[in-house]
Amino acid sequence: MSPNAGDLSGAVGLVTGGVSGIGAAITAELRGRGAIVVAVDRNADPEAAPSSSGTAPARAGWEAAADVRDFATLSGLSRQVSGEFGRLDFVVANAGITDWGSMSDGDPQRWREVIETNVLGVAQTIRATMPVLAAQGRGHIVITASISGRTAYVGEPIYIATKWALVGLSKALRKEGRPAGVRVSVIEPGIVDTPLVRQTAEGAAELAEVRALDPQDVARMVTFVLEQPAHVNVDEIMVSPLGQDF
Repeated sequence: MSPNAGDLSGAVGLVTGGVSGIGAAITAELRGRGAIVVAVDRNADPEAAPSSSGTAPARAGWEAAADVRDFATLSGLSRQVSGEFGRLDFVVANAGITDWGSMSDGDPQRWREVIETNVLGVAQTIRATMPVLAAQGRGHIVITASISGRTAYVGEPIYIATKWALVGLSKALRKEGRPAGVRVSVIEPGIVDTPLVRQTAEGAAELAEVRALDPQDVARMVTFVLEQPAHVNVDEIMVSPLGQDF
């Protein structure tokens, strides 16, 4: 990326969970700023991948069908993107899922899925891409955490635990990445109006009580941190709806 603030033109990156909700908004926002974005998602359309002839989708980015719990596939994508474009400028580790319940009646199998996606999925995304960024001597990793990683409430104990884990992971990664020239930022939004939230009765009820953030609000925060000059690292941004009070 250019060392000049505000210039993402030609920057190359990956966005996990990139075809719906917050991830889709991030992908669209960054492409709108001229970046080449590969949207990694287990629900991605395989037909949206570029052809071997190097057609237009490859120049704008494409969708890549992959589950962040699958390290081999993530590693392959990292090699593919850096090999095709000769660089990898940013990685947005955004994929995540949630679960409503309690420690008394929750489903341990669902807990495993949440932890494997929200924590191990982020860790594996970083592991698959960090060697490329470090070898370049530059790059930016942005982690989508949550305001739930800074507070607690009844209803999402395992989800809350995963977001607290991401805040800690980002701090450790920032120390590791600094000598290699790799920046690390974490975005911590409050409630966002997404399909993930709307799919549960509890989430829908929350949305009925407060004017939530739009996915585009979070996308602008991601763009903001990526647009900073190379010597600037925005460590954390917490953004919440005006009407939300934890």
